[in-house]
Amino acid sequence: MKKISIFVAAVLVAGSVYSKPATKGGFKIVNKIQLEGDEKWDYLFSDDAAGLLYVSHGNMVQVVDEAKGEVVGKITGVNGVHGIAIDKALNKGFITCGKDSSVTIFDTKSLKVITKVTVTGKGPDAILFDPFSKNVFVFNGKSNNATVINAGTNAIIATIPFAGNPEFPQSDGKGKVFVNLEDNSSIAVINTVTNKVEKVWPVAPGEEPTGLALDNETHRLFSVCKNKLMIIVDAENGKVVTTLPTGAKTDGAAFDPLLKFAYSSNGEGTVTVVKEVNKDTFSVLENIVTQKGAKTITINKNTHHIYLPTAEFETVSGSEKPKLLPGSFIILDIVPQQ
Repeated sequence: MKKISIFVAAVLVAGSVYSKPATKGGFKIVNKIQLEGDEKWDYLFSDDAAGLLYVSHGNMVQVVDEAKGEVVGKITGVNGVHGIAIDKALNKGFITCGKDSSVTIFDTKSLKVITKVTVTGKGPDAILFDPFSKNVFVFNGKSNNATVINAGTNAIIATIPFAGNPEFPQSDGKGKVFVNLEDNSSIAVINTVTNKVEKVWPVAPGEEPTGLALDNETHRLFSVCKNKLMIIVDAENGKVVTTLPTGAKTDGAAFDPLLKFAYSSNGEGTVTVVKEVNKDTFSVLENIVTQKGAKTITINKNTHHIYLPTAEFETVSGSEKPKLLPGSFIILDIVPQQ
């Protein structure tokens, strides 16, 4: 822990170690943040400016100080948590609760629950705050639709149907939200003014896309798929620009706009790093060895730290589901090396 604090201090003193893209390449696990609890996990979210990491974990969200690598708070009573979104201007957070099909809304300063909203679908999973419309988009995995909530009033203002199962979304901040449709192998484009799907773009040869990232400067979407492919799509016209190989059991995706790295987190125990040379040129830089089960991902775009949750599992035989080993849940903290 002490070494991590020294490292972070050095970054701050230097002004920004990552003021330009990494030149030497390579990534290093600089910390393994131990968290209490033996429940399953899903998405995690970095509040970059505050340096806080929100981690979904069973029936709670743990809040981690990224610089210290320590839990500084938690939100409890969230029934089967999946995703977290933050509206920084209103100091409000939104958590999807899959087991009771609701969204828990909390105060980011006190971490106290403000209210709970029952969504207009089943199994709310991924969630996104859209800065353009000032609305929260809740993607209901078991009913193939999205519930739109006004972030200011907490009122439901629309329900958006899809032609497939919605997975992870991205906003361009200019009136469009993109979301992967897993069982339809496509990306739906939502107009956040009308709250309607305007277009659906196939991601073939990609199959069953889950994680989605976006470079808003070059207008490139990075859709990671079950068949070990990252499909790079033009966010303006839906054309597939190129495809690149990833690891197995792909689930999450992230993009660092300064370093121009796209990440695919693979449950097999790797992270595929794709370098964006320009809007039409991409290459696999390396596959970081992480840990089995580390399938979801987020990054702090200011510090460039990458975070992945995982745990150890019991060895089982046949089709039996492995159980999580008590006390083994951690957050991997990875940084690019200079």
